[in-house]
Amino acid sequence: MANERIILGIDPGTTIMGFGLIKIVNKKMEFLQLNELQLSKYDNHYQKLKIIFERTIELIDTHNPDEIAIEAPFFGKNVQSMLKLGRAQGVAMAAGLSRDIPITEYEPKKIKMAITGNGNASKEQVAKMLQQLLGLKELPKNLDSTDGLAAAVCHFFNSGKVVGAKSYIGWDAFVKQNEERIKK
Repeated sequence: MANERIILGIDPGTTIMGFGLIKIVNKKMEFLQLNELQLSKYDNHYQKLKIIFERTIELIDTHNPDEIAIEAPFFGKNVQSMLKLGRAQGVAMAAGLSRDIPITEYEPKKIKMAITGNGNASKEQVAKMLQQLLGLKELPKNLDSTDGLAAAVCHFFNSGKVVGAKSYIGWDAFVKQNEERIKK
């Protein structure tokens, strides 16, 4: 069905990974699901990465998204935290790439701007706006899942006019756009 598509939005993390799914029917959004993957109970970082990969594959196989929108890691002061976050994002991206699903990466400020009109909006403001846009009855306790949903909605709002976002359709595209990361 050419007028229907599903977008999986992911907010990567090694403590909590948030995700949300929306369906687009004739250019209108329909809420499908939002949830989070609790990873704090696992001590081993590599075990967390394995679980992120497996859960992302499970989401893909269950919902068959046409596209994935993922929040890019933000640059913080703690280098170790940023490294772990980047690994979590990479593993989620690898899951999508392994199923040949196009992935678009959005900066956190771009997502907030798309949802609220303010690139410095709080998680709560983003969640409240999503609640209004999608008719959500209640919001989750942790807002990581709404951050994942926000990535999907941002992608819908930016469809066809993605500027300042990176898109990958497969490993070859990823490698071409990231040649500086390749060790020779």
